Amino acid sequence: MGEKITKEIQSLVEVELRKGASKSRIATLLGVPYDEANEIIDEIKASFRPDLGDKIIFLFRDEKMAGTIIKLLNNSAVVEIYWEKSSEKMKDIMESKTIVNFKDIVEFIHN
Repeated sequence: MGEKITKEIQSLVEVELRKGASKSRIATLLGVPYDEANEIIDEIKASFRPDLGDKIIFLFRDEKMAGTIIKLLNNSAVVEIYWEKSSEKMKDIMESKTIVNFKDIVEFIHN
């Protein structure tokens, strides 16, 4: 890609993708042609898509939860929950595994 993707562009695109915005909306927000926006979107998507085994913090019903991704789906992942690092309130209503939408991932845990 000809121009470098700045932190501001990356942040904007990530936020919009997590909201489910269309590529044409993102192109408009960036002020670039649709084809160029597609290239930017593809590059950014590849950089923030989680991998198997990633440890994440995510929100579930406004409660912070933590877990490890054990299976990837299109826009979500199956996560095994770390109860030691998760909201105790959720223990009664959740199983040991849950499906987390990528948009609900707050951060990645780095060891």
